Amino acid sequence: MDALLNMPWDGQFLLFLQDHVRNDFLTPIMKLITHLGDKGIFWILIAIILCFFKKTRPIGIMAGIALVMSVLINNAIIKNLVARPRPYLPTTVGGQGLQLLIEEQHDWSFPSGHSGASFAAAVVFLAKGPKKLGIPSIIMAFLIAFSRLYVGVHYPTDVIAGIITGTCCAIIAIMIWSIVEKKAPVKVASALGIPEKENGKDEAKA
Repeated sequence: MDALLNMPWDGQFLLFLQDHVRNDFLTPIMKLITHLGDKGIFWILIAIILCFFKKTRPIGIMAGIALVMSVLINNAIIKNLVARPRPYLPTTVGGQGLQLLIEEQHDWSFPSGHSGASFAAAVVFLAKGPKKLGIPSIIMAFLIAFSRLYVGVHYPTDVIAGIITGTCCAIIAIMIWSIVEKKAPVKVASALGIPEKENGKDEAKA
């Protein structure tokens, strides 16, 4: 793990972005995008809105499950186990001139919680929702992930790890939901927005 997290290119990529990609036009856009991912609020709100409508309620619940798993796995467990310092600190790439574009973060760097939460929700929306929801969501997830590099709060490996763990959380959430669809009693299935045809066993009992 130490070898993986101390590869020279990881910090050099951030310096490359700073020197060749950052500009006055893009910076305020990237700041706005990165803050959309703060605490997963953007994705939580979408999931809540989806839960208001019976037809889309399963998608909202699956996204909620994936988001909770992402927070627990990335923010509560992995970050504290790995304890990787942020790249803008003087002891890391900050000592080589990396400038932070937003406020300092108060937790560890690896993996990116913003990337994890974004992909946890967006992959569910892409896999289970309509294209008009899924495609914009996955694009926004990539933009949020990239913004974390642009503003200087994460290494590329932080973001890649967040994308991987978030995607895994989405897949697990979808698998959990497929079990719920098969096992839920009729009344519970109805409340959760599960179509009767997908709850065949209980429908037969009714």
